[in-house]
Amino acid sequence: MNSDQSNILVVEDELFFRKLYRDLLLDEGYRVDVCDNGDDAISMLQQRPIDLVLTDMVMPGRGGLEVLQAARLLPNPPDVILVTGHASLESAIDALKNGARDYLVKPFDPEELKHLVRNCLDQRNLLTENDHLKRQIHLFQTGQLLSSLIDLDRLIPQSLDILLREMEASVGCTFAIKDGVVPTLTGTRKLPAEFAEQLIDLLMPQLDEQKELCQPSGDIAPKLIKLQQQQEHIWMLPLRDGDVLKGGIVICDVTRECDAVCFSDLHYLCDQIALGFENACRYQDAQDLMYTDDLTGLYNHRYLQVSLSREIRRSQRYGLKFSLLFLDLDHFKDINDSYGHLAGSAALQEVGLLLADCVRDVDTLFRFGGDEFSAILVETDGGAARVVAERIRKVIEAHAFLEKQGTPSYLTVTAGFSTFPADATEKNQLLELADRAMYAGKTTRNVICGVADIPEDD
Repeated sequence: MNSDQSNILVVEDELFFRKLYRDLLLDEGYRVDVCDNGDDAISMLQQRPIDLVLTDMVMPGRGGLEVLQAARLLPNPPDVILVTGHASLESAIDALKNGARDYLVKPFDPEELKHLVRNCLDQRNLLTENDHLKRQIHLFQTGQLLSSLIDLDRLIPQSLDILLREMEASVGCTFAIKDGVVPTLTGTRKLPAEFAEQLIDLLMPQLDEQKELCQPSGDIAPKLIKLQQQQEHIWMLPLRDGDVLKGGIVICDVTRECDAVCFSDLHYLCDQIALGFENACRYQDAQDLMYTDDLTGLYNHRYLQVSLSREIRRSQRYGLKFSLLFLDLDHFKDINDSYGHLAGSAALQEVGLLLADCVRDVDTLFRFGGDEFSAILVETDGGAARVVAERIRKVIEAHAFLEKQGTPSYLTVTAGFSTFPADATEKNQLLELADRAMYAGKTTRNVICGVADIPEDD
């Protein structure tokens, strides 16, 4: 810390020493404030930043020890040098034990005072630089962690929490945009969901135009006030995949004043979040290609293995049930033989759409291969699984396939299901039982079979 950057407060009730301290320190290039009592000193400490306090031990009213105690309670406490004349040397040493940086005994050599102040500020500067270096290292490590996360479900909430911490805030939310349509709320902190959705809708036009950390412009301030929000307390971070806005983070209660270093740190952190988001989007796109059936848009058999393992873990953890449903179209080969494979592909696409209308959003559909489909029905026991399967059977049986092509055709489906944990507690066994139940129904077709319906000699 250079001398012209250091603020020193002199607290001395004797005019002679007060002027002496002031003149000596001004000659050294420091900025100096003076007062003649402890009450005024404590008031000044609470009003503006001070780097060093030079205070007499004994004064009318509050003495140097009370000034020291008040200084120690400040967020960024100044260093304190106690000056003792009437007090004993033992009391000065006691002050050191209570947090004073050093002490000076009257009378003293002016050069001794200059040396003491210089050393004190040099040590303070070194500690400040070390603290900043530690913060930079921590910030770098945090940024590297965020930029390396490729799971959006982990990246977004962690980014929100880290930004809240760094901006000394506690209220915020995150959102995602799928297929470029409507923003969907994905997380909140101390913010009601309905309120957060209104806020995001209001901020969206401005977010769509931004590429980095920013604040809303003043023209929407009146609308923000209606939502009990202040424009100057809101910060927004758009999250993009290339040039496409796909999400964002909104912090609502930032009140701290940031200097240039603080803004630089925040922008670095936001750059790493944005990089991590872009990487995660590319990873998710690759995952979608690997786990998605090109023809129907449903998940494929690879993802069935992943989802089944995940659902087993979830159900074990929370004591839940779920059912695995296998579906096989009856006589599907007849469509291929009669109208060709393109017509068969079109019929399979229609099957995928019909299945999506028969299950809940929380359930997961798969094209297992060929004309076989499957579904994971979460929190569904055997009785409910049979109801869902029967609904699917009736919908497919009643549907006219290939009607748009002018060749209306009809299909039926045979279904088999197994239930966790009633029928099996292990993934491969669950798959095998659902498959066996389905093939047990193929002897008659257009029926629903559970594990209990598998012939004993099978």
